[in-house]
Amino acid sequence: MFRRTAFAALATVAALAVAGCGGDTPAASSPSTSSSALSGTVNVFAAASLTGTFTQLGKDFEAVHPGVKVTFNFGGSSALAQQINSGAPADVFASAAPKNMDDVKDKGTPTNFVKNTLEIAVPKGNPGKITGIKDFADKNKKLAICAAQVPCGAAAAKVFAAVGITAQPDSLEQDVKAALTKVSLGEVDAALVYKTDVLSAKDKVEGIEFPESSKAVNEYPIATLTKAPNPDGAQAFVDYVLSDKGKMVLTAAGFDAP
Repeated sequence: MFRRTAFAALATVAALAVAGCGGDTPAASSPSTSSSALSGTVNVFAAASLTGTFTQLGKDFEAVHPGVKVTFNFGGSSALAQQINSGAPADVFASAAPKNMDDVKDKGTPTNFVKNTLEIAVPKGNPGKITGIKDFADKNKKLAICAAQVPCGAAAAKVFAAVGITAQPDSLEQDVKAALTKVSLGEVDAALVYKTDVLSAKDKVEGIEFPESSKAVNEYPIATLTKAPNPDGAQAFVDYVLSDKGKMVLTAAGFDAP
């Protein structure tokens, strides 16, 4: 009797020990809850030539992070840099040239994420009979280029210098989308824009490649701002742009790898 009672007691202790170990297992394997979900608004200041791709990436990012709203301010990189330096509440800056990124005082470490090349855009049917970059020296043509302080304008200046011509533009635009609009509306015979812009408006314009475009390839840097109102959201968005998903969207739009 004593032996049976002792054996039962030992069995009960063993069972309790096993149950106790089993109760510890889920706690040890449960995922960490230390990182909070992203929330709030991420304000992204981006070059006008990134309008289509970043709009798509913003929607994709919001789908991954339902608690976040991404808002964009697209424009000429030089103007955006000035706005940021004047205190505009930006979380992320994506420039069409390193120079404009360098002009921003309160920025994190920039990363070059894509490259872009100039291309001549003409209205459908090429009514102005544009054949190449040297036509930008023809006073009889109606031409649009970007202003010199804008990355696409600085790149155009490099190309003109390499070819040895003096451009004769009828209008100087503050961002590349404005130059492209001149072409799509038929207001000019040609504009010097990026190849990604020609692709985005292929139903309205035609593109003419020229070999001298290799003289001015623009690298695009992206960075968070050190005074970002939403630093966690800012870093997450930059990481998303640099991810494989971001690269796919950008490459499909015609951007080249850095």
